Amino acid sequence: MSQSTACQCGHEHDTTIPSINVLDIPHAVRHGAVIGAITQLSEGGALDVVAPHNPLPMMAQLEDVAPGQFAHSYVTEGPEQWTVRFTRN
Repeated sequence: MSQSTACQCGHEHDTTIPSINVLDIPHAVRHGAVIGAITQLSEGGALDVVAPHNPLPMMAQLEDVAPGQFAHSYVTEGPEQWTVRFTRN
């Protein structure tokens, strides 16, 4: 269920958790694009990342870039698709 909230910008925002499917992003820029999207989350914000494998290398890169700033939990775990929810602490 989604609901609308207003932020400091004054616009109404849908609170549905957005999702990124990494297969829609060219491989050469995939980690950078996903990490860039995750680091734009506001406090308490979340983003689901859908990948064809467990995204452990990308999660390690995120921790290097933003140590301790994000939690993650698995929404689905393989074998053909993983969905990981990242939430800004």
